[in-house]
Amino acid sequence: MSLLTAIRISGTGLSAERIRLNVASMNIANAEVTKTLDGGPYRARSVIFTSEPLDDAGTLPGWTDNIPFQSELEEVLRGVAVTEIVEDPDAFKEIYDPAHPDADERGIVLMPNVNVMEQMVDMMTASRAYEANITAIQTAKAMAMKALDIAR
Repeated sequence: MSLLTAIRISGTGLSAERIRLNVASMNIANAEVTKTLDGGPYRARSVIFTSEPLDDAGTLPGWTDNIPFQSELEEVLRGVAVTEIVEDPDAFKEIYDPAHPDADERGIVLMPNVNVMEQMVDMMTASRAYEANITAIQTAKAMAMKALDIAR
C-alpha cells in the first residue's frame, strides 16, 4: 500500500463523516418542526455507511511487483461510502397543546421523532472520526516528507 492509498482511504472517511455531521445538524435544526412540505412533522434521518473496494490500489506501476501477497492486500483495501440516508421509523412524540396551530381536534400536536441528545452524540463521534482521518492524512504526509529527506 502506498502513502497515496492511505490518504485516499482517509479521504473517503472524511467525506462520509462530513455527510454524517450534516445529517445530524439537519436533525437538530428540525427538532421542533411540526409541519414539513409533506404535511406531517419532520422525521429524523440517519446515514448508512458501507465499505467499498478502492478502484485501484493507488500504487505506482512496478513499485510493488515483488512484494508477496500484494494482490491479497489490494483486495482488502477499502474505503467508506454513504449507501443511503434513511428516515427513522420511530413514532412521533405527542404533546398536548391546544393553542398550537398544528394541533388536532383533541389538542394533540405530533412532534418530530428527533432525540437531540442522540444527535449531539452522533455529531461528537462524527467530529472525532473526522479528526482521526485528518491525523492519518497528516501522518502519511509527514512520512512522505521524511522519505524525501532521506533520499537527499
